[in-house]
Amino acid sequence: MSGPTFTTDELYALTGYAQPARQLAELHRLGFSRARRDRLGRVVLERAHYDAVCAGQTQAPRPKLRLMPRPA
Repeated sequence: MSGPTFTTDELYALTGYAQPARQLAELHRLGFSRARRDRLGRVVLERAHYDAVCAGQTQAPRPKLRLMPRPA
């Protein structure tokens, strides 16, 4: 089973670029609007978003967030 996001090698295979800025530009050009860069500058592409775009949907459902109880 693959992880929830694409690896660096998978992003290179998908985009043909090793540089994160070019990877991100190519992903956006291909329609992956939720692709982004993390705090370290790496490209993040969620598998659920990739699958949704490839299936013809415009967006994958966003994960539901739960509020964490405040510490006492």
